[in-house]
Amino acid sequence: MQTRDRLERDRAASKVDVLMEALPWINRMRGRTFVIKYGGSAMEDPELCRQVVADIELLKLMGIRVVLVHGGGKAINAHVRALGLPVTFKDGLRVTDDAMMEAVREVLVGKVSQELVWALNEYGHNAVGISGADGKTLKAAPIDPELGRVGRVRAVDPSLIETILSDGYIPVIASVGCGPDGFYNINADVAAGKVAEAMGADKLIYLTDVDGLYEDVRDEGTLIQSLTRAETHELLESGTLDGGMIPKIRSIAEALDAGVSEVVILNGTFPHSLLLEIFTDAGCGTMFTQDNA
Repeated sequence: MQTRDRLERDRAASKVDVLMEALPWINRMRGRTFVIKYGGSAMEDPELCRQVVADIELLKLMGIRVVLVHGGGKAINAHVRALGLPVTFKDGLRVTDDAMMEAVREVLVGKVSQELVWALNEYGHNAVGISGADGKTLKAAPIDPELGRVGRVRAVDPSLIETILSDGYIPVIASVGCGPDGFYNINADVAAGKVAEAMGADKLIYLTDVDGLYEDVRDEGTLIQSLTRAETHELLESGTLDGGMIPKIRSIAEALDAGVSEVVILNGTFPHSLLLEIFTDAGCGTMFTQDNA
């Protein structure tokens, strides 16, 4: 009996140690604004999604202003294939004609956003789902005629996001923008970066299904722990990036240029990676910082 009691006390003590390590980080982060881009396998697996949602709820309870921007590439692929539409990418961006744009809206706004809002609201009245077209939050313009209705973000109006935060909710933003001629498909990495810029976010987090950025971007070998703003630009100009990493790293460089203090790529398939990154000394993933950090 005494041995069992000792084991229970040891387990409890280890939990207290974790809380004590987190305490200075909690004090430091209270009141700050974090923009989290959520996508990849971390969003597709129900158990992983529950863990991420619980982490986000804990951030909110600790006084962090959380803005969640999401994609939904795998869900879109499944939907458009069921519709018999072709799936084509150019430089990591989905070629989007009018039919594809309708499908993207159906999935991102009508399905993925609502599922995330429902999951967050299981913990209380905590989340409100919008698209970038609501309140003209993400004002878009076409990038390239060959890409169709793929848009670049020409301006962000954060008024609606700020209103939702002020009312005590987590904004959940689907990466659909608006232009004078209708809706645009916005890459979620780009959307998150532009939202972070417009809000003067303290931290931008890309929660995806890789551990971070590797020295050989085509082979998961040595993980890069950190890059400065200058090193990020050098990487972007090196020509070694391909696929979806191109818009991701470009959006990171632009966010740093606009004054966002830190950007992190995290593996959302690793349990509670958000909490490990924010509230422990070790952190995880790849961090991008200002040159004088």
